[in-house]
Order: sequence, then structure tokens, then C-alpha cells
Amino acid sequence: MNSIRVVGLMMLFAGIILFIFGISASQTVTEKVVESVSGRYTEHTMWYIIGGIVLMIGGSALMYTNRRRS
Repeated sequence: MNSIRVVGLMMLFAGIILFIFGISASQTVTEKVVESVSGRYTEHTMWYIIGGIVLMIGGSALMYTNRRRS
């Protein structure tokens, strides 16, 4: 396994962990109160969810691209 795929795998796992943290943070009592008043999640929760999605997509792209260097 080359180093680019290893980096992609690490990014994928980090993205999954961030996404899970974001989803679990969105289920807390404080977050539900803020969502019911303002209609959206707090910035921290949104950064966890968006960052997790971006890392998952980027990590998957790095893992499955076929880069050959001469």
C-alpha cells in the first residue's frame, strides 16, 4: 500500500470520527434548545459535520485514485 492511500485511509477514518461527533453533538439537550429557537445547529456542530463529510470525500478520493509516478 503506497503512502497516498495510507493518508487517504487516515483522512477517511478521521472524517468518520468527526461526523459521528457532530451527529452525537446534535442530539444533546443544549443543541436541541438552540435548534428549536434559531432553527439551526451551533457553529461547532456544523463544523464537525461539514468537516467530517469533507474529510470522508477527500480520503475516499485519495484512496481510490490511481496515481502512478515515474
